[in-house]
Amino acid sequence: MKIRSVLVLAVCVVGMALSAFAAGVAGQWTATFSTQMGDQHYTYTFKVDGEKLTGTAKNDMGSTEIANGTIKGDDISFVENLDFNGNQIAITYTGKISGDEIKFTRKVGEFATEELVAKRVK
Repeated sequence: MKIRSVLVLAVCVVGMALSAFAAGVAGQWTATFSTQMGDQHYTYTFKVDGEKLTGTAKNDMGSTEIANGTIKGDDISFVENLDFNGNQIAITYTGKISGDEIKFTRKVGEFATEELVAKRVK
């Protein structure tokens, strides 16, 4: 009976820690990185509800809603559906959260794959 109580407590503690970790991603993050089209300046605003990630990705050309966002532990992923000259381009982000940085790989449609680091706005 005692072992069972300890196991239940351990599972609860791990669950709360993961939720707190994911919630820690909420807020604004910025990134500047070079692409085939020149330097890109982004501000990401993340909102977290459990493992669900929502928010916006804002760059020099405008702002888009984040779609299909998830957070699992220190893994983060979402899609930015960019309207580029009337053409819809899905930009898929996958990344690892490490403190006040997120190391992203973003796949821009079938055109390019880029690496970037977003930093938390304090």
